[in-house]
Amino acid sequence: MSATLIDGKAIAADLRAKVAAEAARLARDHGLVPGLAVVLVGEDPASAVYVRNKGKATVEAGLRSFEHKLPATASQAELLALVSRLNADPAVHGILVQLPLPAQIDAQAVIEAIDPKKDVDGFHPVNAGRLSAGLPALVPCTPVGCVILARTVRPQLAGLEAVVVGRSNIVGKPVAQLLLAENCTVTIAHSKTRDLPEVCRRADILVAAVGRPEMIRGDWIKPGATVIDVGINRVEAGEGKTRLVGDVAFAEAGAVAGAITPVPGGVGPMTIACLLANTLKAASMQAGLTAPVV
Repeated sequence: MSATLIDGKAIAADLRAKVAAEAARLARDHGLVPGLAVVLVGEDPASAVYVRNKGKATVEAGLRSFEHKLPATASQAELLALVSRLNADPAVHGILVQLPLPAQIDAQAVIEAIDPKKDVDGFHPVNAGRLSAGLPALVPCTPVGCVILARTVRPQLAGLEAVVVGRSNIVGKPVAQLLLAENCTVTIAHSKTRDLPEVCRRADILVAAVGRPEMIRGDWIKPGATVIDVGINRVEAGEGKTRLVGDVAFAEAGAVAGAITPVPGGVGPMTIACLLANTLKAASMQAGLTAPVV
């Protein structure tokens, strides 16, 4: 493999340390301790692990963690009532409702019920609109992490050609907006894009967020490109075992790319670190303070 490995764990640890230092300063100078409320509905094993990891990282960074668990049978009205209470709680500066939600609950209605000032996931239409308009906003955590990772190997992104494969509201669209704000020339590609391999081969920065295991092959990569792989897919590894792979065929791409994120250990750790940074930002803004730059 010739590509530089982008170490998401180390970069995330550095960001978490900066958040902890800033949180300590807020507590010392303003008596303000940012609080993050995470809501888990049901017993989805992957979601439960995420919530546990988020709670641990929140406390380690010197923030307050509030965990709320509702049964899988909870109604939409129950969840909306909880969100309303969290909106009104001055100790809670950030609210995150863990997705996916059970079938009886309309996720979009829940997202829209969260106070945009406390929407640390950055999914509320107000925050999405502000990001699109180039205004200050709480921005989705994974896309912010992608741009931070890209900048560790390409400090100047201006003028580069970026291709984002995937158009979700959670990753694809917001990461495209962020790269546009960095003065990249941005193409959003997807399953209906004509000659997708050829489009990918134009990319100086390729962000794969399509949710298909190892879909992007080595010969889709421009030599020397920076590849940010957002995918987390569990595939069979024989003898009843499974392994995690990204949306990029890692070994093939690593032989061509200039730099690449591994799966796991690339984008994943950045998501939680950026969530903590968003909570810090939300708390500062709610207190009328200048949002810290971490």
